[in-house]
Amino acid sequence: MSIAAILLAIGIPSFKYVTNANRMSGEINGLLADLQFARAEAVKEGQTVSVCASSNHTTCSAADIWNTGWLVFAGTGQPTVTNPPLRVSDGFAGTDTLQPADATTSAVQFSREGFAMGLNGTVIFELHDQTNNSVWTRCLEVTVVGALSTVTAGQQGCT
Repeated sequence: MSIAAILLAIGIPSFKYVTNANRMSGEINGLLADLQFARAEAVKEGQTVSVCASSNHTTCSAADIWNTGWLVFAGTGQPTVTNPPLRVSDGFAGTDTLQPADATTSAVQFSREGFAMGLNGTVIFELHDQTNNSVWTRCLEVTVVGALSTVTAGQQGCT
């Protein structure tokens, strides 16, 4: 019994780390994939493609809360009936939060050259779990030249 208790005491925290780390990585990689898709579509189609925060899966919200979901669509402003979303993300099922560190970015637009337009420098999206523990924090960095990268807390401005 004591051996089993020791193994459980060691194994349960490790299992929690693995499950949290995998969930958080999957969530931030979902946004990364859609941003990469939007950039590629902008270059391929020769037109602006936008990714915006959305809580209803049909229109862009003016809020900078991204954990409720996002849309990818050609053009700027809002998707339309004649220009529907190319991709729709349902957002996160749990209580994780995803917001840009500058708290002003509700959309990212890529030009036909692949540059991110309308950003005030580099934007870092911060993904936090419900405990707000930096061990679980993941960040996604978007630069004005359209470069995208993910980092963990303590690296390149990720808090």
